[in-house]
Order: sequence, then C-alpha cells, then structure tokens
Amino acid sequence: MTRSGGFAGLMAHGELDTSAEPDADRLEAAVHALDPASLGSGRPQPDRYVYRLEVRATPEADPTTHLTVAEQDLDQTTAWLLDRVLQS
Repeated sequence: MTRSGGFAGLMAHGELDTSAEPDADRLEAAVHALDPASLGSGRPQPDRYVYRLEVRATPEADPTTHLTVAEQDLDQTTAWLLDRVLQS
C-alpha cells in the first residue's frame, strides 16, 4: 500500500502478510469487504491522502485487487485496514 498527498505531500508505504498477524481473521475479513464501487471516485481533495492498495494471495503472486481510494471516501473498516498496514 502507498499513501500519498496530505498537507505536506509525504508518501508512506506499508506491506503486511496477514498470515503472520494475531488478528489475521479480522484483517482478511476487511480485505474481503473491500468494495471499490462503494469507496467513491478516488479523486483527491486538497490536503487529503490518496491510498493505493494491492492485494495478493501470496507474497509472490500477482495482485488480485488494485484499489485507489481518496481519504474522504474511506469507510470505517477500510480506514482501519489501511492504518493497520501502515503500522506494520
């Protein structure tokens, strides 16, 4: 995952292997709940973040999901997931 934009324009990157995490079930449920149609246009607003996320079945696999979402379009579950990935 990559987070870009914001007031300072800084970028942040995160990667998380859910199988190694104690909350793997919650993480994987959040990944399966990702719905690009309900997360808005992905068009950024001034001084807000844009998130680009790739989901892979295994670290070596090609991405199964590509998602770009603007900060103002995040739902609670997706916001938690993205924060969790950045904390890893």
